[in-house]
Amino acid sequence: MNWRGSRVLITGGSGFIGSHLTERLVRLGARVTALLEYTPYNDLGALKHAPRQLLSQIEFVPGDLRDPEMVKKLLRKKDVVFHLGALVGIPYSYVNPREVFEVNALGTLNVLLAARDAGASKVVTTSTSEVYGTALYTPIDEKHPLQAQSPYSASKIAADKIAESFNRTYGLPVAVIRPFNTYGPRQSDRAIIPTIIAQALTKRTVKLGALAPRRDLNYVADTVDGFIKTAESPRSVGKAINIGTGRDISVGELAAEILRLMGRKVKIETTNARKRPKASEVMQLLCDNSLAADLIGWKPRTTLESGLKQTIDWIKAHSEGYSPDKYNI
Repeated sequence: MNWRGSRVLITGGSGFIGSHLTERLVRLGARVTALLEYTPYNDLGALKHAPRQLLSQIEFVPGDLRDPEMVKKLLRKKDVVFHLGALVGIPYSYVNPREVFEVNALGTLNVLLAARDAGASKVVTTSTSEVYGTALYTPIDEKHPLQAQSPYSASKIAADKIAESFNRTYGLPVAVIRPFNTYGPRQSDRAIIPTIIAQALTKRTVKLGALAPRRDLNYVADTVDGFIKTAESPRSVGKAINIGTGRDISVGELAAEILRLMGRKVKIETTNARKRPKASEVMQLLCDNSLAADLIGWKPRTTLESGLKQTIDWIKAHSEGYSPDKYNI
């Protein structure tokens, strides 16, 4: 696929992954429109860290995915749609499940309806490894049962199934990308890796909520490659595709590795202020990425050590944006 001159819409373009994807597509020559969550401050989110010259090439549109008329207008004359816009905080979904469902599931429905009516050539919607819940077997392939262990997970399962139905019912060329835990520069300190780094920079004790859960951690540049390759491949249409490394690590092991790379000798302490209900905790996520390799030619390229070093260096250089008192619980 030749991206130069392609008219691309990215919802959630100001988010962590969305900002990196937006930047990559602009560099590939695409004409990018980014849908941003409206704020009174014209907040660019993670995109504020992109080069100014690059930002000048992007059309920014503030809006709400729950507004079907706005979404329909936005998708007119768009060739490719990357739908990343969502409320992604699992703890927030316990408090406001209705809002999370409306944004994540109904917002996806609005995007798919608009894409169908606009005749988009490709739509890539964003799922999450959280839809699998605690693994019934590992590594987790795309045939693994979907288990809604949080309202957030349920909203994303619904969105995935809506996308599947639009492919089967209307022939919409839609693919579902299912990233496992992505990390890297620009990620907020609601996530585990920035939480550990921010605390380790200034404190003698790193406080965490649970050390036993295991996660498959994928560097953001590799996740972006997965989005690009999913959009480019005609074989991805109608498929849900895992994007992960095929290796997992416990939170405790991860914290120890980050402290080693930082050269910091500090204690790791667990806190009882756990926000995730016991039955909602996902204990292991380990990706089977063989379908991604077969269908779209994707494989991870960044080792965990290399990715962590780049993330540590970035957070050190932007420490003013991170709170050492925000614990990942």
